Amino acid sequence: MTASQSDQILRAARASLAHQRAGGRRRSIGLRSAELKRQHVARKAARIAMAVGVVLVAAMALGLVIDGIGLVGLLLTVLAVIGVVGFFATYPRLKVPDLATINRGDVRTMVGRTQLWLEAQAPALPAPAVRLVDQIGAQLDGLGAQLEGIDASQPAVAEVRSLVGEHLPGMVESWRRIPTHLRQEERGGRNADQQLADGLARISGEIDQITRQLAAGDIDALAVRGRYLDYRYGDALEGDALADNGALPVRLVPPVEKT
Repeated sequence: MTASQSDQILRAARASLAHQRAGGRRRSIGLRSAELKRQHVARKAARIAMAVGVVLVAAMALGLVIDGIGLVGLLLTVLAVIGVVGFFATYPRLKVPDLATINRGDVRTMVGRTQLWLEAQAPALPAPAVRLVDQIGAQLDGLGAQLEGIDASQPAVAEVRSLVGEHLPGMVESWRRIPTHLRQEERGGRNADQQLADGLARISGEIDQITRQLAAGDIDALAVRGRYLDYRYGDALEGDALADNGALPVRLVPPVEKT
C-alpha cells in the first residue's frame, strides 16, 4: 500500500466522521450542552483514529509478509476502514441524561445535562414551549457562569440547582406523561400545552431575576428569593398523576404568586 493510498483512506475516514457529526442532530440550545457534545465527538474521533490505525498497520504488515496485498487486499482494506469509521462514528451514541442524574456533579455539568435533556424533549413539545426551551437554554449558560463563582455550600445555590436540575425538567416530564388525546382538554380555562408554556415562561423569568441578582452580587436577596422557589415550583413534579377518571392533572403548573 502506497503513502498516497493511505492518505486517501484517511481523508475518506475524516469526511465520514464529519458527515456523521453533522447529520440528524438538533442544534444545541446552550454552550454547555454543545461542550458535552464536542467532548463526545472528540472521544469518537480518538476511537476512530485508533481503529483506522490498527487496520492500516495490519494491512501494511500483511503486505510485507506476502509481498504486497494486491488490488483485492487494497479494496478489503478500504472497506474495513469505512466499516470501522461508520461503526465508531455511530456508536456509542450520546446518552441523554435521565431525571435522576441531571442534578449531579458540578454546576457546569448540571447545566449541560439539563440542556441536553431539554434538547431531547423539544421535538415532542408544542411550538410555544420549544421557543421557551431555546430561551431557557441560553439563560442557563449565563446562570451557570454566575454560579461557578459562588460557594456551592450556599443555601441559595442549592435552591437554584433544585429549580434548574429538578423542577424545570420535572415540569416538562409532567406534561409528557399526559396522554396526547387529553392535552387539549381545558381545565381552569387552559389546556396542558398552555399550562406548560406558562410554567416555562415563569421559570424563565425566575432564571433571569436570579442571574441579575447574582451579577449584582446581591447574595442576601438571592437567599430570600430561594426560600420560596421550592414552595412555588415544588409540586410541579407531582402534577403528572392523572385522576382516576382520566382527567388532566389538577395542577401541572403552580399558580402565579405575587412577589
